[in-house]
Amino acid sequence: MLKIWGRSNSINVQKVLWCCGELGLPFERIDAGMKFGVNNTPEYKAMNPNGLVPTIDDDGFILWESHAIVRYLARKHGLGTLCPAAAQQCADADRWMDWYATTIWPNLQPIFWNLIRTAPEQRKLTLVADLTKKVAAAMATLDAHLATHSYVTGEAFTMGDIPLGCAVVRWLNLPLERPHHANLDAYYQRLQRRPA
Repeated sequence: MLKIWGRSNSINVQKVLWCCGELGLPFERIDAGMKFGVNNTPEYKAMNPNGLVPTIDDDGFILWESHAIVRYLARKHGLGTLCPAAAQQCADADRWMDWYATTIWPNLQPIFWNLIRTAPEQRKLTLVADLTKKVAAAMATLDAHLATHSYVTGEAFTMGDIPLGCAVVRWLNLPLERPHHANLDAYYQRLQRRPA
């Protein structure tokens, strides 16, 4: 059975769990990271030298990095659905996953950490304000794209929606003021209706 190491409140672990849910894959999840520890042990670092979560073991195949894991599982179990079979549509899903990694998350992560995981007296609110503008601009780009697409690659949910969906959930639920984007809100509602 597929094993997943990682705490369920990690956005990177959530991507993998969501992917498994979409694919109907059974798995065993082992708490690791932050308060659970495990990820700093020699045994874990032998699997993942970065000491981060998630890491998977799929019948002896060890893989780390959330997007690599999502792509691997989607190709192995959802080729033609979660992983588009057409080269251009698959590249489109890859593009949105990479855009999340290069444009959304580097700016959204510090906002999340400051507002959720940092004591109020230690928060860097000037940084939060500056990065909120950057994320809002990026979300406006996504909103404009979603004006003509139900999901990032078109009318079908793909692996490209998983990282962005996780980011949109965080963005729309953070305690801060943000511009309203009707298409982004509709996308969020579509994602919320998915059982996984």
